[in-house]
Amino acid sequence: MTATVTSSPARDTLNVMLRELKPVLRDPISVVFSLVQPLVFLGLFTPLLIGTSGESTAATLAWFVPGVLAMIVLFGTGVTGSNLQYEMMTGSHERTLVAPLSRASLLAGRAFKEVVPIVAQVLVIVAIAWPFGFHPNVLGLLVGIAILAVFGMGLGSLSYALALVTKNREWMFWAVQQTLIFPLLILSGVLLPLDAGPRWMSAVAAVNPVNWVVQAERDLMAGDLWSASVGWGLLSALAVAAVGLVVGIRTMRKSD
Repeated sequence: MTATVTSSPARDTLNVMLRELKPVLRDPISVVFSLVQPLVFLGLFTPLLIGTSGESTAATLAWFVPGVLAMIVLFGTGVTGSNLQYEMMTGSHERTLVAPLSRASLLAGRAFKEVVPIVAQVLVIVAIAWPFGFHPNVLGLLVGIAILAVFGMGLGSLSYALALVTKNREWMFWAVQQTLIFPLLILSGVLLPLDAGPRWMSAVAAVNPVNWVVQAERDLMAGDLWSASVGWGLLSALAVAAVGLVVGIRTMRKSD
């Protein structure tokens, strides 16, 4: 008699996550290539910030690098839906839908997969900035990575939901994605402080979750682990993760 292996949401999610990680592990160049844009920002904006602020390189990096880490998550997870969209256009997504896996695990496994490239990319950026004077608090760095991972899972889930809604209309996916990504980036104070901007910018930034994550990362890297910004950043990341997973799972369940 053959034993029947019972399925569970946790096991299904783990299997989907491992399946999604295999292409990344076989071809890590995609993870490395995604670092090009953050490195360009880091290399070009840092001298400008040093020149305008008059602060030292170490002080400037302490302010700028945490924002770049949030930028990695924003850009990296924001495009992951394009992979799912490609699978839908080639028919491989339809085959996964008929597999003996729950629809929720199909989305959750993809979302949890985002943690691995996020951690790898953050460590690479920190290692590159270290010789130039960026020396983050170790515990703050670990907590910051955890917040970025949670935040990335939520953003990745929303990106997958967008891909499921737009289906084979690739142009619509990129139009919506680009329309949302850059305002979120600019109104988070990643590139420039928002203090000198108009009041409406500060008002919008106050409800921008990316802004609170960036503020949390800056305080954590500086060793201020118990600041109010860390609490708001963690709350923002959890809220985005919760909304992303709920929206993503519901959209996946309606997928055909």
